[in-house]
Amino acid sequence: MKTKKFKRVEAYYKAFYLIFLFVSLTSNKITAQNNGIIATKIISDYNEVPGINWKFKTNAPLFASPVVNENFVYVGGVDSILFAIDIKTGIEKWRFHTKGEIRSNVCVNDDQLYLNGGDGNLYAINKTTGNLLWTFSSKGERKYDFADYFHSSPIFKKGIVFFCSGDGNFYAVDSKSGNLIWSFKTGSIVHSTPAIDNDKIFFGSFDGFVYALNSTNGSLIWKFKTVGHLYFPVGEVQGSPAVYKNLVFIGARDYNVYALDKDKGYCHWNKAFTNGWGLSNTVQDSVLFTGTADERVLIASDPETGKELWNVKMEFLVFGNVANSKNNLYLGTTNGKILCFNKLSGRKLWSFETESYLEKKLKYFQADDSYRDDIYSIIKSNEQFLDVECELGGVFSTPFVSEDFIIFPSTNGILYCLKR
Repeated sequence: MKTKKFKRVEAYYKAFYLIFLFVSLTSNKITAQNNGIIATKIISDYNEVPGINWKFKTNAPLFASPVVNENFVYVGGVDSILFAIDIKTGIEKWRFHTKGEIRSNVCVNDDQLYLNGGDGNLYAINKTTGNLLWTFSSKGERKYDFADYFHSSPIFKKGIVFFCSGDGNFYAVDSKSGNLIWSFKTGSIVHSTPAIDNDKIFFGSFDGFVYALNSTNGSLIWKFKTVGHLYFPVGEVQGSPAVYKNLVFIGARDYNVYALDKDKGYCHWNKAFTNGWGLSNTVQDSVLFTGTADERVLIASDPETGKELWNVKMEFLVFGNVANSKNNLYLGTTNGKILCFNKLSGRKLWSFETESYLEKKLKYFQADDSYRDDIYSIIKSNEQFLDVECELGGVFSTPFVSEDFIIFPSTNGILYCLKR
């Protein structure tokens, strides 16, 4: 039962949030989903834990997020296989093999989908048959370190497919022929998924810079250098940008989230964390939601000032973005859970646990999900922590939420479809 104090606090946030939302939406039309702004029809809330509709089992961890188009779900895994799965039945329709670990999301446009294969190649595939249409080869793929979880997901605009590569380059490729239109060289690996706004395209590199390029010809408009950190002096930009009004939001390994001027590249504000990265940044209903790793918090902020609307503790690490319904948020944690929060107050409503978490939890955690007292005698390296997260069925991706389903992949190799 809610206390009178809690009801007053929730009512205050709801009133403030609705006023803030009305003013923002009437002054700023949201049109682009690939800018980190989620612009979809209003989805009814899942106020109770949904049940399992189907599960699709693969043979390797899944880090990429699911993409739904018409009646199919597309997702790839580190076993180098992209799957097309019927959304209603969970039955595989076709599969496509690459020669690398698939750690990025597909991009769908008309009858084609575009895949960063994790092997240095960009593939154009017929979405219905899975037949290969063309291949564009970069100069190869590289991994920065064990915590370099994702590759750049391609995005599409006006007949051009844009993506970044582990070879340090940003590429613009003709969507029909697969021919190179232009490329831009950075100083290190680039695994950021770009965001585009009008004629500007934004991304970050492991060289510690955020870049803005002209999307037509690839010329540099501006670049911004992160400040760096004692443990990460380069300030590697591992996060992907989100664009809202005149600002670009992006997280880096230097424990900062930056709000950069879209046109000039200077910093309007930054949020510095104490314990880790804030790589998950999503703008929804004119609010910036930031999920963190070792800081273990989820934050709702005014995107124009950085002022916090609410800040709630998380049980574990977050690397995927938030998905949303009318009043709720949904996100995964790397210990094998999907969590649901009220977006107005940050109040946790429910959690869904993978069977891997339920089966393996007590090997590493106490009953309240805090680490066992002897955890450092069990896990002796950072790399082993990733192994544990995979064993627990960690959710590194962004869940897909629709009126009928919540779909998310897990590092236990299972794609879950939950239903009301």
